Amino acid sequence: MSTTSPPINTVTVPEVMTALQLSRSKVYDLLRSGEIRSFTIGRSRRIPAGELATYMKNRLEECA
Repeated sequence: MSTTSPPINTVTVPEVMTALQLSRSKVYDLLRSGEIRSFTIGRSRRIPAGELATYMKNRLEECA
């Protein structure tokens, strides 16, 4: 019997740019700084959707 993990939804840098209305360079700054964690597959960078949600939640809490 094999156990399978639920699929992890990921988003691309352009999708993060659209969601946060930020420039490509600002998104890459967030990735480099570790504020948003990501991984690469080949030359493609992927951001787990949960990481994006966590980043937005943290930003909202900072503003409250």
